[in-house]
Amino acid sequence: MSTLLAINALHHERRVALVEKGTLAELYIERPSGRGLVGNIYLGRVVRVLPGMDAAFVDIGLDKAGFLYVSDVLQPVSTADLGLVADKEADEEDEVKPPDESAEEGEGPSLPPPARISDLLHNGQEIVVQVAKAPIGTKGARLTTHITLPGRLLVFLPTVDHIGISRRILQEGERRRLKELVEQLRQPKTGFIIRTAAEGADEEVLAADMRFLTRLWQDVQARASASGAPTQLYQDLDLIRRATRDLFTAEVDRLVIDDPAEHRTLLEFVRTFMPALAARVELYEGGEPLFDALGLEVEIGRALDRKVWLKSGGTIVIDQTEALTAIDVNTGRYVGKHNLEDTITKINLEAVREIVCQLRLRDLGGIIIIDFIDMERPANRERVFSTLQEALTADRARTNILKISELGLVEMTRKRVRESLIRSLTEPCPYCDGTGRVKSAASVCYELLRAVEREARGRRGILRVSASPAVAKRLIDEEQAVLESLERRLGVQLRVDAVPHFHLEQYEVRFEP
Repeated sequence: MSTLLAINALHHERRVALVEKGTLAELYIERPSGRGLVGNIYLGRVVRVLPGMDAAFVDIGLDKAGFLYVSDVLQPVSTADLGLVADKEADEEDEVKPPDESAEEGEGPSLPPPARISDLLHNGQEIVVQVAKAPIGTKGARLTTHITLPGRLLVFLPTVDHIGISRRILQEGERRRLKELVEQLRQPKTGFIIRTAAEGADEEVLAADMRFLTRLWQDVQARASASGAPTQLYQDLDLIRRATRDLFTAEVDRLVIDDPAEHRTLLEFVRTFMPALAARVELYEGGEPLFDALGLEVEIGRALDRKVWLKSGGTIVIDQTEALTAIDVNTGRYVGKHNLEDTITKINLEAVREIVCQLRLRDLGGIIIIDFIDMERPANRERVFSTLQEALTADRARTNILKISELGLVEMTRKRVRESLIRSLTEPCPYCDGTGRVKSAASVCYELLRAVEREARGRRGILRVSASPAVAKRLIDEEQAVLESLERRLGVQLRVDAVPHFHLEQYEVRFEP
């Protein structure tokens, strides 16, 4: 089945969906008030150096100062010498998010020896930085001075004498040809990472991409020299053009967009940077909304659910916490056909594929713990682990995975660059404050009775109790005897009022004047 890139641009909210084999694989959303920051370059000012953490806070003009680790600081750093170092752990699998690509293992440029943050930066210093990770939760943006400028075919590393190439280009002859071409074309002491899209490109196309990125870097340098901190020096492309640049490859059969004006602009963009793919760009003119016609709205709704049903009847449960994401695999309604071990293995294998789909779609990152159903046979554990490794090869984000433990747990990490889908599209429930749980009516009822006893101590009169309808009903119906006992013992008269707008856990206890 075909691979489709669907772009919903009719409204202020822009959405890009990558559909693989008829299934929503990745979803990116950008709103006018929250345009992506990753890849933007700023002239910032160091506002606080933290020697104990070997890091610094940098004001780049946002609500929260960005965070800069010592490992992300170029040595030396100044606005006069904007030298940059490539992140040798950069991974192309983050194509649409940060502007970093994958070089071969061991081919990264040598980095200078470690230094202390206080030796490199001081308060008030102006420094050129790039956003590596968008603000997540209460944390500010993660910054780096190891700046990269992404093009369609190449990623420019302005002062790094290094050539890397995407792991996804597999043919050795083509890898050698591309490296030799870039070696001939690049300026001395500059570097490039060759992206997957460069496969098959000729010298003229590579040279054009190289010239564009070089001019872009010269513009950033000029703005930095003429500006005062904090100020933005460069803004990455908007979501539609960024996704087209990074996701619209020869493997994508169609790009469909539903806005006529954006279609014209995007078509010009494609004709300029990837003319061979221009015929695949289509304007959607159907009467039904594009994402509805493709069945994507239903899949987006499912991506916000805590529980995901497998086709066999098993389930996976996804819980995202501040520190990590826990994924639990359960047999659900599936009872199997042969024996318990086969049933468990079949569920785990099916769960692997769905888990990887959900990791990509929900854009879950950081530490991830997968609790597979326990398997007794080592061969079955190895089979599930191998399947997981294979499934993760389709994921653009960099992952690191450990073997299944004796407890059936898999520990892994996935590169996190931005908020996950659920945190982008939802907010903590104002009723339960994001915990997903509230006290039961019984718990609130007894808590209220204890409050009555504290309030009535040593006083007489009418004590009025206001509570939510559920709690008030329980007090009157099920706890009437307790109320009468309290009245006799405390010497007060209790009056219970049900207040419709009260939260289940909300109540008031007060004496009438």
